[in-house]
Amino acid sequence: CFVSQPTLSVSIKKLESELGVIIFERGGSEITLTPIGENIVQQAQRVLDAANQVKEIADQGRDPLRGALRLGVIYTIGPYLLPRIIKSMIERYPAMPLILQENFTVRLVEMMRTGEIDVAILADPFDTTGLDTLPLYDEDFVVAVPKKHPWTKKQQIASVDLKQETMLLLGVGHCFRDQVLEVCPEAARFAANSAGIQKTFEGSSLETIRHMVAEGLGITVLPRMSVSLDDDPLLKFITFAPPVPNRRIVLAWRKSFSRDRAVDALHEVIHSVELPGCKKL
Repeated sequence: CFVSQPTLSVSIKKLESELGVIIFERGGSEITLTPIGENIVQQAQRVLDAANQVKEIADQGRDPLRGALRLGVIYTIGPYLLPRIIKSMIERYPAMPLILQENFTVRLVEMMRTGEIDVAILADPFDTTGLDTLPLYDEDFVVAVPKKHPWTKKQQIASVDLKQETMLLLGVGHCFRDQVLEVCPEAARFAANSAGIQKTFEGSSLETIRHMVAEGLGITVLPRMSVSLDDDPLLKFITFAPPVPNRRIVLAWRKSFSRDRAVDALHEVIHSVELPGCKKL
């Protein structure tokens, strides 16, 4: 820190005198913080962090493409979209690193409103009060069945056919679960607290459900970008017959968020990458 030991000692003693408390305990060669000293140091660190944030805000005001962009993504989008865009974001905007947060829609919307994150990639619909949104793409749904399922010979599936099958769904809180239930309302019978297999999957991931389908425990509906329609040793993915159910993916941010160019940059990168089974908007 380029401060000599005597100068530092004098400065500490002066601070202790001004505050009227002992910050450090001095015993031989050891120097430790007193309990009140620990509180003072923690508060001082918060002040320094806040001062650094002021500088970051000023830097971002001069250049919206400089400084971290805090991006939230729902669980059923993050693993499949983020790997496609991260490299391009780093190459195009090296001074604007992404700080990523995966969570449920309700939580990400709350985090945008409180300023914990700047922007989020979500699936419609959700409460847009206080937010601006920009449509990104529409993503088709596909059906996943085990390799030994009778449907493996089919090229397409009608939504109405799903009611004949045991459906494996994500747990409560996942918006994709609600969208699947719109496609197959009969699957809601597995959502009752006393029901069988559905209770096992509350709070699980799409990848967990894929493996359970592979074991023959049922079928599921997945977002198109989460699968490859090429040959899979364990699963068969079947497209829906028209009208194909889908979901709309949007970019959302606080109305008060001032870095419009940062939002535009993220939007442009998403539109520049390949999005299998999706219609860019």
